[in-house]
Amino acid sequence: MTSLSVAFPRLTAMHGPSVTSQVVALTRAGLERAHSAGGDPDAQRRLCEGMAFTPPGWLQPGIAARTSFVDEQVTAAIVAGLQQIVTCGAGYDDRGVRFRTQGVRFFELDHPATQADKAARLRAIEVADAVTLAVADFRIDDADAVLARAGHDAGQPSLFICEGLLIYLDLDTCRRLLGALAGRAPSGSVLAASLSAHAEGFDSAAVVAAANRSRRTGAVEPWRTILPVAEHLRLLADAGWRVTEQRWSPASSLDASHGRHGLLVLASPAAP
Repeated sequence: MTSLSVAFPRLTAMHGPSVTSQVVALTRAGLERAHSAGGDPDAQRRLCEGMAFTPPGWLQPGIAARTSFVDEQVTAAIVAGLQQIVTCGAGYDDRGVRFRTQGVRFFELDHPATQADKAARLRAIEVADAVTLAVADFRIDDADAVLARAGHDAGQPSLFICEGLLIYLDLDTCRRLLGALAGRAPSGSVLAASLSAHAEGFDSAAVVAAANRSRRTGAVEPWRTILPVAEHLRLLADAGWRVTEQRWSPASSLDASHGRHGLLVLASPAAP
């Protein structure tokens, strides 16, 4: 049986758990979703107990699309026999509880403040053994080393999930994270990621600035990486991933200027 462990190797400035992660979790709590035979279909609502936000309704289509997409990949990974599922920027993700399956380990990486609150919530609903939490500030921490310390086996295939994360990381950090995951991804591994794309012909920095001006949390939790599709694909390829499937999803903003859309991708480790 797996156990919850939270280490704090480097405490950065902490301003409390991520507001964005809580809004996403509360939106998910209202969705109809799949679960494993041994999982808890009410896990998301239970993890959100006491959160005081009311998510705006316009967020639901984009979050519902990517949630369904990733849930589908988790189910497929378990059916295929993968025994490691790694979620980067997990926030209040409930999949370790929702899709709990004998022999499958769920690893979650996120910022110290969010992980500390998540650990307390998992203990409160008595499912602390369902997931291994690891602290990571992707700007400064090496995801390869973080996963190694958490007990992830780089010799065994994994499903790696970057849902709603990469848009918040600068381009260099995206490169390092994706490369680190590819380095721990033997044949049979899968990457499932959500990306934010804009139409060709616009300056990406200007698109990011405009998008953040229209967001209530744009100053506190700013978006940093929005790219044309071709640049996203190059980023993934340069990091060691071969994209095998692409799907559009609704834009993650009410004001979707510059032809912005969500992009959902599946990728496999590139052949050496």
